[in-house]
Amino acid sequence: MSATPGQPLAALGRATVQSVAGFGYAGMLLAESLWFTFWGWRRGQPVRLSAIVAEMRRVGADALPIVCLLSFTIGIMLGIQFIAALKEFGAQSQVIVAVAKSVTREFGALITAILVAGRSGSALAARIGSMTVSQEVDALAVIGIEPVRYLVAPALIAMLIMLPVLTIFADAVAILGAALYSAPALNVTPQAYVMQTLSLLSPGDLWQGIGKSAVFAVLITLIGCSTGFSVTGGAEGVGRATTRAVVLSICYIIIADMIFSYFLNR
Repeated sequence: MSATPGQPLAALGRATVQSVAGFGYAGMLLAESLWFTFWGWRRGQPVRLSAIVAEMRRVGADALPIVCLLSFTIGIMLGIQFIAALKEFGAQSQVIVAVAKSVTREFGALITAILVAGRSGSALAARIGSMTVSQEVDALAVIGIEPVRYLVAPALIAMLIMLPVLTIFADAVAILGAALYSAPALNVTPQAYVMQTLSLLSPGDLWQGIGKSAVFAVLITLIGCSTGFSVTGGAEGVGRATTRAVVLSICYIIIADMIFSYFLNR
């Protein structure tokens, strides 16, 4: 059966409606999570500290080794690229400030968010998706436990705390990696490189990366949770939702980073 001329337009309309509905659902999850965080105790539905700490361990402490490894590698890579590029203009001395501002403003927050999206965002989607298809989410509501308070709010709080902390850690490790590679090429010691980096950085450079990481934390949590709650189709649906959560999280992280970079560096 041949496609009618209006079918592409109808498909575009359905996709647009689904996208708007997805934004609305994610906004509802955010609003409910914040309400339960600050006022849930009034209804006997407080966000448990033990649940937040458990999520902080999964999001933060368990991710430290991979964040350390990739941040160190990114620092060395930036040192290599900036030395090669600036050497053509005889400006090798600017490598230190170029690496420092690139890491703190951009790469530290971006790389950390992508890693956490791959680890924790997918885990959130898989865990909530499995509970959805096995009707555990419905069971929570039946026994009087709000699913958003129990599943989403602890993850959101933990992500908002740990992603900026991981970003600061990634900044430090990346600068250390750049120092170990670049210091011999610049005829300085790694200690002198680090000290000069600290003198060139301003609080605004650090806060720019930390602010981005907070926004990325909200995006990762909302996309992972909303995707998990919308799972259908059993185990196959959980697999599709996990993949979709990672892809959407990384796409929105990069888009948000581009918007931040445009307005903060004009």
